[in-house]
Amino acid sequence: MPRFALKIEYHGAPFAGWQRQSSQPSVQGAIEDALAKLEPGPHTIAAAGRTDAGVHARGQVAHCDLGRDWDPFRLSEALNYHLKPAPVAITACARVSGDWHARFTATSRRYLFRIIARRAPLVLDAGLAWHVKQPLDAAAMGAAARHLLGRHDFTTFRAALCQAASPVKTLDRLEVESVDTDHGREIHLHVQARSFLHHQVRSFAGTLERVGSGAWDPDDVKAALEARDRTRCGPVAPPQGLYLMAVEYPDNPFAPTD
Repeated sequence: MPRFALKIEYHGAPFAGWQRQSSQPSVQGAIEDALAKLEPGPHTIAAAGRTDAGVHARGQVAHCDLGRDWDPFRLSEALNYHLKPAPVAITACARVSGDWHARFTATSRRYLFRIIARRAPLVLDAGLAWHVKQPLDAAAMGAAARHLLGRHDFTTFRAALCQAASPVKTLDRLEVESVDTDHGREIHLHVQARSFLHHQVRSFAGTLERVGSGAWDPDDVKAALEARDRTRCGPVAPPQGLYLMAVEYPDNPFAPTD
């Protein structure tokens, strides 16, 4: 059966997460239902990452197996037609080999976490960023973030229900960027690793916000990491600030061809 890679963008607010659920809407369910309108099902697609309820994506990747050898552009167009009005879009589609896997072939995942610091409520960005009312010290947050880079036991930043076999992960990037805009100051956390623990990025964001607000010192993050104790973590940041931005592969299936 021909296998296709799908690059997917979605607004996470209406969904109970990526993974299909029997009684709640999911991104996976929306795409599988759209596939069933093109070919008889049932269809089961596999994704690079299972985002939680309320989490958004610019560059989620999934793969599907179909009976017909579709032209990739026509497949993406047909899926987008049947996905309406759900806030989900197929932004790229490519034919891949039968042993290519959206999750297991991936070499890295990149996330963005947006924090907007201002007194006024969010209007246009409501549901698309974490709103905090106090100013944040981005330099202090960056100093704290550097303690988390590299290979560590991240038990402190791991959800209690995490099913990963080990809490040891290698964090390749955790960069704090301050962006001054007309609508308020934004703090962007750029995070990259091969794989993540459940709630790891949101745990980072909540902990670094404590540093930015002055409640913690940067070295407190180092102590929390070394404690390997979930109770030493800062608050878990809300999901609406988190975006799965990109998934990397040894060969980019969506790279343009000459």
